[in-house]
Amino acid sequence: MSTTTAPVISAWTAISPFGPDRASFAEGVRTRRVATAPPDPDRWSRVPEAVAGTVPGFEPREYLGTKGTRAMNRVSGLTVVAAKNLLADLEVPPGAARDDIGFVLGTTTGSAQSMMNLTRASLTGDKPDHVEPAAVPGCVMNCAAGQAAIWHGLKGPNATIAAGRTTGLQALDYSRRLLRAGRAARVLCGAAEEYSPARSWVEHHRRGGTATAARAMGEGCAMFLVEPADQVPAGRTVLATLAGSDSRICLDGYLPGAITAAVRSMLTRAGVGAHRVWAATGGDFLDTNGNAVESAVLRELFGDEVVDRVPDSGLIGDTSSATALFQLAAVLSVAEGAERGDRDHAVVTAVDDDGSVACALFELGGSR
Repeated sequence: MSTTTAPVISAWTAISPFGPDRASFAEGVRTRRVATAPPDPDRWSRVPEAVAGTVPGFEPREYLGTKGTRAMNRVSGLTVVAAKNLLADLEVPPGAARDDIGFVLGTTTGSAQSMMNLTRASLTGDKPDHVEPAAVPGCVMNCAAGQAAIWHGLKGPNATIAAGRTTGLQALDYSRRLLRAGRAARVLCGAAEEYSPARSWVEHHRRGGTATAARAMGEGCAMFLVEPADQVPAGRTVLATLAGSDSRICLDGYLPGAITAAVRSMLTRAGVGAHRVWAATGGDFLDTNGNAVESAVLRELFGDEVVDRVPDSGLIGDTSSATALFQLAAVLSVAEGAERGDRDHAVVTAVDDDGSVACALFELGGSR
C-alpha cells in the first residue's frame, strides 16, 4: 500500500575517522576535532597523500568475527557494521528475517581496491581466469548493499545509488520513493566509502594536481532510518523530516548560480523562508582554485551564523559519495538538545565536479 505521509529520520549511526559509532561521531563534530592524520605506514605504505581520515583500527573481522569475512572488502565491512549498529539501536534481533525493511546505499564505485586487485591478478596470473573466486563479488558496485542485506536478513528492496558527491541526497530521495510506493515499511539509507591505495591514486590522478588534490581522503559510513511519519513507534523520536529537495545540472559552468537557484526553488516549494533555516551546510566542494563554492553561496543566502553552526566535512576528510550524509549526521549531532527558537529547518547541499547539484531541506525535530 502506498503512502503520502512525509518521510522522517528517526535514528542514525555513523562509523567514521572519529570512531566506530554514533556517539564518537557526534562528540567529534561538537568539539570540532580534526580526525585526519598521517596514514599508518605499516597499513598504508603506498598512498599519494600525507594525511588521511581512516576509521581507527578498522578490520571487518574485528567487528564481525571471522566467519564470512575472509574475502569481505573494506567498504562492505564499513556498511555491514554500520547497519549492525543501527539495527541494534532499533532492537531488531540479529539475523531476524525482515521483508519490510529496504536498504539503499550510496557509493562511488564500491571497492576500487577490490577491482584493482582482481584486474592485477588476471593480468599477472598464468592464465586470465586464475583469480580468487571469492574476490569476484567484491568487485561489483552493489556488493556492499547486498552483503549488508544478507548479513542482517533484510529482504526488502535493495538498491545501490551512484551519483558522485550528490549520491547521499539522491539516496534519500530514492528511499522516499520506496516508502511512497509502499515497497517498504521503512528503509535503512546510507552511503559508504573506503580508504585504500587504489581509491587514493584514482582520486589523485582524477584531480590532476589542482588545488583540490591537497584535500585529505576520508572514509566511513553514515546510515539513517527513514520511515513514514505516521509509522514511527512510541519511544522513537522524529529527528528530522525530509521537507523538500532539488537537483539540477549546471550547463554553463557557473556553479554558484546553479546552487543558488536550486536552494531558492526548494525553499519556495516548501513554503519556508530563509529566516527559518537554523543550519546550512555542504560538502565544501572546491573549485580548481581551491575556493569553497558551497559555503560561499550558503553564506550569501543565510548568513555566517547559520553556516558556521555545523563544521564542514574537512574534519574527517573527503568521503566522496558519503559527504552529504555525513553532513546530515553532523547537523543532527549539533541540533541535538540545541535551542533553536523559531529556526526549525536545515539545508544540506552537494555538488559534484561533473556539474550536478543537489540540495535537501529538513525540518528538525527533537529538543528545541
